[in-house]
Formats: sequence, C-alpha cells, structure tokens
Amino acid sequence: MRRITLPAVAVLSLAALALTGCQSGTGTSSAGAEAASDADAPITIATLPVSDDPTQANPIEALVDLLEQETGRTVEVTDVPDYLSVVEAIRADHVDIGIMSGFPSALAVNTGEVDALLAWKGSADPVSTCVVLDGSPVQRLEDLAGQTIAFADQASSSGYFMPVYMLHEAGFEQGTDYEAVFAGGHEGSFAALAQGQVDAACTAIMLTEMGAPMFPFAEGEWRGIGESPAMDVMGTVLARQSLDERTRSQLEEAIPKVFSPENAEALAAYGSFIGLDVEIAPKPDVFSSVADIAAVAGVELQDLT
Repeated sequence: MRRITLPAVAVLSLAALALTGCQSGTGTSSAGAEAASDADAPITIATLPVSDDPTQANPIEALVDLLEQETGRTVEVTDVPDYLSVVEAIRADHVDIGIMSGFPSALAVNTGEVDALLAWKGSADPVSTCVVLDGSPVQRLEDLAGQTIAFADQASSSGYFMPVYMLHEAGFEQGTDYEAVFAGGHEGSFAALAQGQVDAACTAIMLTEMGAPMFPFAEGEWRGIGESPAMDVMGTVLARQSLDERTRSQLEEAIPKVFSPENAEALAAYGSFIGLDVEIAPKPDVFSSVADIAAVAGVELQDLT
C-alpha cells in the first residue's frame, strides 16, 4: 500500500463549502483526467489517520486490503488533516473517493462538485455524548453551563454537529453559554480532557464503547453526559465527478461487501457502518434532514435539493 500525506493548504472552510452550493466545477486537473482515462489505475482514497498505535492493527490498512481483494486493483491512501481536506482532495481530483460521516457529506454534495457514490442510512441509536472525567462536578447537561468543551472538528458529525444540537436542545448556545475548542479530531479532544485543558469532550458514543486505542479512558475514569438524537444518514462514500464508470461500478459493488459483519473487527472505527442499509448513488435530497441541525451550528445548507 502506497501512502502519502496531503498538506493542509487545500482545506476548505465550512463557510466556503456552504456558500458554493450547486456551483459547477471548473474542470478536472490533468492528473484527474489521466486517472479517469485509466480504469486499471490504482484506486485512491483520502483518509484521516485513525490510529497511530503501533501495537494495534491499523483499520485503514485493513480497509485497503479488503478493497483490493474485492476490486482486484491496487488501492493507495492519502492522509489529510481533517474532514474538509478529504472533501477538497476529492473536489480537486487529487483522489478518487473518501469515506465521510453525514454532515461533511451534505456539505460536499451541496457544492455540486462532488458525487455521493453510496450512503449508509442511519439507525435509531443516539450518536454522540459529552465525556467528563469521573471526578468532574458535571453530572448532567445543564451543568455544562459556562464550561469549556472540546469538539473534534468543525465538520465532524459525531464530534461537533450532533453534540452542538444536543446542547442547543438543552438550552445552550455556543459562544454564549459555553466555550467551544476545536481539537482537530476525537483523539485531540480526549487528550485535551485528560490534560485538564477542557471540562468536557464531545464525541461519538461508538468510540466510547470501543475502548482503547480509540478511546483512552478506562471504566471508572469517565462518565458520559447526555445523548444526542439519531441521524438519518450515518455515512457516505464521496467520489470525484470525473471518476470513470468502470471504477464507479466496481466500487458500488465492492464497498458494501467490504463493510460486511465478518470484517467488523478488522475495520474497527470504520465498522460503525456495518449492518446499516445502503443506498447506491443517493440523490442530494437524502441529506436534507441535516439542514436544521447544521443551522444550529451556524451552517446553512441551502440548495440541498
């Protein structure tokens, strides 16, 4: 597996994504055009590093191995620093696909320059909680008033949008009733909490259930405060619009097979999509249900349909 790192200079802001809804692209790069003409070229994926623990199997490597088995093609990974960098890498034809949660997927599709290859529908389970250390005086959501809260990333579904909505429903507004700190990822949120830099860290309930290395606190060291609602769309595979039809069809067939129950342990954090209903080539209006929740966080998702 070849792995490269894409600099952060190409990162889009949330405002930029939200304001470019339904604009047409300006054409593909020469590298993207060349890749589009070669259906046997390596399949390229943009990802955020999931785990740097050398004692644990890396789920990205497992994902690559499984996708190579299903497609019969080489798969290459490009590491990027955050969710919006995944979107920009796809949009700029640097990579073929990226696997994203619901909110950044909606923002990406809203640009009109990125395709949704497939979507995993949501379950009825709550998505997010806010973690405090066991010795914290915070016992319920109302106790977070005036506190400093770490969020994973401004485009994270479980680490930002859903917990912000949960806090909003409890009567709290960001910047007025609590201070928000963006840690660059779930791991950064946990580190900030462990070091006493914040009073709480909001994250995915799934991560708290997985334990180490994805969640660093042992039983008895932490408590979850509150639960967010469920989400209608849990995740999406985004693709560059110049992707050739053969590769597109291969991925539409292969990815649901990769995300099957027998691969759950190997895929670790990626396994949250396993068991969910899959919709191939979803229409943009599939993402319209996130609009109200996104607006609470200050992002207006206009032109989703």
